[in-house]
Amino acid sequence: MTDDAVMEIDARGLLCPLPVLRIIKAMRDIAPGNCLRVRTDDPAAVIDVPHYCHEHSHTLVTSSENADGSSIFLIRKNV
Repeated sequence: MTDDAVMEIDARGLLCPLPVLRIIKAMRDIAPGNCLRVRTDDPAAVIDVPHYCHEHSHTLVTSSENADGSSIFLIRKNV
């Protein structure tokens, strides 16, 4: 892991709602102010992950798409 992430989830191969459920579980284990990196190839994640962050008052620091169609999200836990 690099950047600010203290934990990383590889959710490639999982479809909605599993990537977000994995995020919810992981966020319980990190302290506020720390970041979680999520890798997923679920097409719905580009909608689901930002929505999750907004609904749970976390910050979506970055999101990017790779050439293979997977996405990487960096989420900062705020509460």
